[in-house]
Parts: sequence; C-alpha cells; structure tokens
Amino acid sequence: MRHRSRQARRLLTVILFALLSFATFGPCASSQKAQQPPLTQSQALLQSWNDIGRKLIAMAEDFPEDKYDFRPVSGQRTFAEQLLHVAGSNDLFSDIASGKKAVDDEDRAHFPGKSAVVAYLKKSFEKGAAAITAKGEAGLSEAVVDSESGQRLPLAALGWELAEHSGEHYGQLVVYYRVAGLVPPESRPRK
Repeated sequence: MRHRSRQARRLLTVILFALLSFATFGPCASSQKAQQPPLTQSQALLQSWNDIGRKLIAMAEDFPEDKYDFRPVSGQRTFAEQLLHVAGSNDLFSDIASGKKAVDDEDRAHFPGKSAVVAYLKKSFEKGAAAITAKGEAGLSEAVVDSESGQRLPLAALGWELAEHSGEHYGQLVVYYRVAGLVPPESRPRK
C-alpha cells in the first residue's frame, strides 16, 4: 500500500512540476515565433545579406595572411581574389541601388594586404545593407537594369541574386579552407 502511495505522490509531483513549468515559462518558443508577424521583403533580404556577410567576413579575418594568395588549382581565383570578387559584386548592387554607375574595382593590386581586403569586404556588405535599409519595401520593388545581364528586374531580385552569389563563393571558400588543411569558422565547435 505504501508503494502505491509513493507512486501516486511522485506522479502528482511530476504533474504539478509540469503545470508550474508551463505557467512559468509559457508556450514554447516555436509557437511564440509563429505569432510574430512575417518579415517584410526588405527585412528578409537584409537578414540574409547580413548573415552571409558575417560568414564571409569571419573567413576573411580568420584565414592566414600568408595563404591569401592560395588557390586550390591553377586557373582558379586566389582566396583574396574570391573575396574581392564578392566585394566588387556587392558594390555593383549598392551602386545600382543608389543610381550610380557601377565601377569594377576589385583588382588585387589595389588591395595588397589582408587588412585591405578585409576592410573592402566589410565596407561592401555595410554599403549593401545600408542600401537595402534606405530603399525599404517600395524602393526594392523599383525596376533596375542588371549591368551583367542587361535585364530589367526589381531591385530586390538583384539583391537576392547577389546574396546567393555570395553564398556560392562562401561554399567555394570552404573548399579552399579544407584543401589548405584548415577548418572554416562556421564548422568549428561552438564554445
């Protein structure tokens, strides 16, 4: 009989703990997220733009300077040239968004050291983020001409295209890390 009463008390304790936990902590975080309004087009683009920028900047800052001119095989861009290409493409987006003529200035000779490459990459992502924020919903819907394809498209589409472009180069640079015998920052265990 005592055994059953102990089990009943344990069961009652577990039920009370569960009820108190729910009352204290409320519904789970996933249902709270579902109650939040969806991101706007500009918020979603800005979030993706900043996320891929964070990853690439972390790589640029982390990769050893003595390996900045490393290329896995001949005919491919070096690590630094890949970063400069991304930064130049970001500048293309920012220039088009602000109505300026796009200028291609990603020559390695203009950015001789690691610090210059990192600074240019950071600035390019900052300018892109500022352009997305300044344009907002209405501005991202404006039609622009993609200087690469000559196609007219909404500015938001060009922004997404360049965020994807940066993601593709991020994937390439992960391979550069691995071929060089290094572990990319995003693949390292979190502390």
